[in-house]
Amino acid sequence: MELADPIDFAGRAVIVTGGTKGIGAVIAEVFLAAGAEVMVCGRTAPAALPSSGGRSAAFHATDIRDPTAAAGLVAATAERFGRLDVLVNNAGGSPDADAATVSPRFVEKVVALNLLAPFYVAQAANLVMREQPEGGAVINIGSVSAHDPQPGTAAYSAAKAGLLGLTRALALEWAPRVRVNHITAGLVRTADAAALYGDDGGAAVAGIVPMGRLAAPADAAHACLWLAGPHAAYVNGADLAVHGGGEIPARYLARRAPRL
Repeated sequence: MELADPIDFAGRAVIVTGGTKGIGAVIAEVFLAAGAEVMVCGRTAPAALPSSGGRSAAFHATDIRDPTAAAGLVAATAERFGRLDVLVNNAGGSPDADAATVSPRFVEKVVALNLLAPFYVAQAANLVMREQPEGGAVINIGSVSAHDPQPGTAAYSAAKAGLLGLTRALALEWAPRVRVNHITAGLVRTADAAALYGDDGGAAVAGIVPMGRLAAPADAAHACLWLAGPHAAYVNGADLAVHGGGEIPARYLARRAPRL
């Protein structure tokens, strides 16, 4: 039995939304390193594009919350590379907000970015992928907040829970030509780690993760590479947990804490 190379993406085209910084930039770099042609998007062009081995990603200015713009991103990618094999819906996020006082406009913007935009881009991508003999793969980057919300994340958690439901629904509708899967990302160490997890960059928070550390962006990127590759050819509608085992239960930590 011969095994296909799981990291050979030469001749394949990939879109990474939100791929100009943070986790998305590393996902783009990993696919470039594997030989793929990569398109990243954002509302404004970055100072530098993701690159690997002397090759750089292409950039298309897009507000993916706009269905017409999302379709334009896919069309531009297919025109430039002649095909589209992988879509990574990575763009997302939200600042913390008090659910009791948050404005309707804030909620609408959070849901638009984290749920509606992935739907819009996936719809357009499916139209291209389903016409290709090899089909394609859609990977939605979710969050542990979909499973275990934290205070201040009501709109974000609801949108991410919706993204997981959307993944499973599209996996049913678009198979077998197009596979749709989901990654539940945990706490990730990025340039914004201090703002998110404290001045220690997440060192204290890492103590509640069974693996003893926050995820590196590459942890999520490598999971994308596997889900998009030939070794995951029968994986569809899955929720792949990339969160280091989740969080150690508070009752366990409380019992183990030293008593004064």
